[in-house]
Amino acid sequence: MSPADTVTASAPGYAPGRTLPLRVEFVRQFRRRRTIVMFALLLALPWVLVVAFQFGPASNGPGGGVRLSDLATQGGLNFAAFALSVSASFLLVVAVALFCGDTVASEASWSSLRYLLAAPVPRDRLLRQKLVVALAYSAAAVTVLPLMALLAGTLAFGWHDIRVPGTGEVIPAADVLPKFAVVIGYALVSQLVVAALAFLLSVGTDSPLGAVGGAVGLVIVSSILQAVEALGSLREFLPTFWNTAWLDALAPQPDYSGMVKGVAISVTYSAILVALAFRRFRRKDVVS
Repeated sequence: MSPADTVTASAPGYAPGRTLPLRVEFVRQFRRRRTIVMFALLLALPWVLVVAFQFGPASNGPGGGVRLSDLATQGGLNFAAFALSVSASFLLVVAVALFCGDTVASEASWSSLRYLLAAPVPRDRLLRQKLVVALAYSAAAVTVLPLMALLAGTLAFGWHDIRVPGTGEVIPAADVLPKFAVVIGYALVSQLVVAALAFLLSVGTDSPLGAVGGAVGLVIVSSILQAVEALGSLREFLPTFWNTAWLDALAPQPDYSGMVKGVAISVTYSAILVALAFRRFRRKDVVS
């Protein structure tokens, strides 16, 4: 058992609630190279896509296809929706898994975890502070990409009403903008399972790559099982099944039923995984 578990409030000057301030942890994580590289990649991707569309051959002529990729150049909102759709299934998964899976495992791999607990920082507080910072950076990652895509798409293709994939119907941009905020929020919630699993794996290993890879592997396996139609309605309980339900929010008549189910699945899984992470960390031997 670490000193953080046995030190009492009678120690002079010791206040458990003041150990490991969030500000300190935010600065520590911000200065890490992986944080800078990941945000640089997320901010650069929309501009790379703009260049690809500008110099690549046109996929359809006027009045052509109505796939999301065909409509990407129809305006800033269409481009932002396209950028979110192509990045949510992998790039954002990697970003969230990196921020949440690396946070505790890296401390263990550097042999600094035992010294943090000897500060003394209560185990639950250490884990809570790490989780809050990891989720904050994950939220920033999920938010910054579609916002940068909206800016890049507007500058490159103009500010126009959005065209709905599949039907080609046109919806005023002013009506879609509030819905787009809901879409970003849903994209964030749908990544909670990845964040929670990466955090659980991070608690149980001293290999950051193992924690990150395990969370990304979950998404890959879930996506494969999602394509197995023989599973029937059981697929609805997979953590990735409702990830694209946000497209229904951009329809002329929005349907939020799929998003509600997706939120319920994601929150339930993530709550269980986070609880397991705290339970495991309380019993973890950080000396060996």
